[in-house]
Amino acid sequence: MTSTNNSRNPRSLSVDEARASLLDVIRRQSLKTGRFILASGAESNYYVDLRRTTTHPAGAYYATFLLLDLMKRWKPDAAGGPTLGADPLAGSMALLSHQLGHPLRTFMVRSKAKDHGTGRAVEGNLESGDRVVVLDDVVTSGGSLIKVLEPIREAGAVIVGATAILDREQGAAQALADAGLPFAPLFRISDLLDPEWIKGV
Repeated sequence: MTSTNNSRNPRSLSVDEARASLLDVIRRQSLKTGRFILASGAESNYYVDLRRTTTHPAGAYYATFLLLDLMKRWKPDAAGGPTLGADPLAGSMALLSHQLGHPLRTFMVRSKAKDHGTGRAVEGNLESGDRVVVLDDVVTSGGSLIKVLEPIREAGAVIVGATAILDREQGAAQALADAGLPFAPLFRISDLLDPEWIKGV
């Protein structure tokens, strides 16, 4: 399957078609095998560079379509997450949600508040009282999502759920559950790679 066959009106795109097409983009654009050191310091025999998917025209389209569909369960007013992982998703999500007739405001959270201008940690469209879904492109331990919870809550928003394109299945789900957040990713690493290979190499 090519990843450009379904680039039609999103109202006629099915979830199953979008999932198959997004997996194709991820495998071609983002999945690499070898030896890699992760941000956590752990060593891995694979690496998924999802920014090569979220900045790819078809990848951004399918990922955003699927995330918007998944987030319906939480009825959010806004969605966003840590820079840089959430940045491409926030832009494409605002655009596609408007096109679909269910506009969703989006935002990004800085790693630290800027020391000039407004001094905000949260950039974009987040309002006090908003129901918010936090999101990232890929999660491992869940640390990047957990770090953005405080500034979002300080802005007066209520966080109702968490999502990501890919869960590496290395503790994020439990960490987010411990933080009181329901978590639902689009894919788990076992959807991309054989779990025995991941553990055995």
